Amino acid sequence: MKRLLIILALGGLGLGLAAQAAQEVHEYRLDNGMQVFVKPDRRAPIAVSQVWYRVGASYEPDGRTGISHVLEHMMFKGTEKYGPNEFSRIIAENGGEENAFTGPDYTAYFQTMAADRIEVSFELEADRMRNLLLRPEEFAKEVEVVKEERRLRTEDKPNALTYEQFKAVAYRSLPYANPVIGWMNDLENLEAKDLGHWYRKWYAPNNAALVVVGDVDPERMFELAKQHFGPLKAETLPESKRLREPPQRGIIRTEVKAPARQPYLVMGYKTPVLASVDEQTALEPYALEMLAGILDGGQSARLKRELVRGAEIATSASASYSAFTRLPGMLTLSGVPAEGYDVADLEQAFTEQTAKLRTELVSAEELERVRNQVIASQVYELDSVFYQALQIGLLETVGLDWRLIDQYAENLRQVTAEQVRDVARKHLTEDQLTVAILNPQPIEEPAMAARQPSGGRHGG
Repeated sequence: MKRLLIILALGGLGLGLAAQAAQEVHEYRLDNGMQVFVKPDRRAPIAVSQVWYRVGASYEPDGRTGISHVLEHMMFKGTEKYGPNEFSRIIAENGGEENAFTGPDYTAYFQTMAADRIEVSFELEADRMRNLLLRPEEFAKEVEVVKEERRLRTEDKPNALTYEQFKAVAYRSLPYANPVIGWMNDLENLEAKDLGHWYRKWYAPNNAALVVVGDVDPERMFELAKQHFGPLKAETLPESKRLREPPQRGIIRTEVKAPARQPYLVMGYKTPVLASVDEQTALEPYALEMLAGILDGGQSARLKRELVRGAEIATSASASYSAFTRLPGMLTLSGVPAEGYDVADLEQAFTEQTAKLRTELVSAEELERVRNQVIASQVYELDSVFYQALQIGLLETVGLDWRLIDQYAENLRQVTAEQVRDVARKHLTEDQLTVAILNPQPIEEPAMAARQPSGGRHGG
């Protein structure tokens, strides 16, 4: 009961805290088009600086998959002013931590350090935004690091391999069919000159957002941004076309045969996201967020309660959905069948769970519990300067507005049991469904021996 009261209290505070956070964000735009967002948080004398570029795997053309991720690795390999790995050394000497990550819709670089040293990160990030040296010898080494990373994270991981194949067959038009790390053939044929063209095209101030959160003065941060990023030249960016999936006309199925100890199942239903809805369907992504929480919002959620602990059909079962992507995505269900059951049994169990959501209204008690859990999760994230910055950068990079941080909790409060049932009826249907199964093959132990990565720590 005490835990429930805490969650209810946090849920009540969620809107107020989010609104306070939104009011404290200071927004600027440099003359070259670069956006700057600053949010003071004076609880500790630290600050996080993040530079977000509006480019990731979903921007990549055929034959060049993985190029955004390889470029992320190369961003630590030096400019005319600083040699390879000097960026990381300077940040460490100033007591900071740094890294980067690439996603389908973005590439981001971040540093966390004492607030009075944050100008160091501005200087370094501004330098490598336009002055990166793509040395052939460094490229040759780093692309091998990425290829080994692909082997370790995907090709030697049967579940990851299955999920990769699942996405590859699920999407007919959207570039989410391609893995962020890239297809191996594309990595093997990637050249340094390809990276050079990609870098000049996308790593420009008018395609970037600087987000600073911490013990900082907004006007001072804006002046430093003008000083370091202001002189950088804008680029003419490629025209962005509106992308949508063609209608799916029946279940898509795929089977992956790979050495593994147990089978694995992934099911995905194509769903809208906030960037793809109109005024009439604006609340659908929030209803889908609630639906995902009903299925997999903690130990008391339906999948774990009914399939893992109850019927014991699965050893693991989960659901996932994100409303914050630039293109429509999927609500996915995944799991491993328990001993004595197979993937067909688990698929049937998942299908029964989605059917129940289409035919039965969620109880008011269950709906409120899930709502409070989702809102509480947002409140907890606001405790971290890194995640405060991440929320702002992510929303802006995928074409949304950072003010959704404020609106998120209120929109969740508007979701009714009828709306949850309606989005289940509309989107959790066979014509929207893709199913992938892992068919375990005998394991040859030497072939499964763990490899050790051959390169640095950067990359995500």
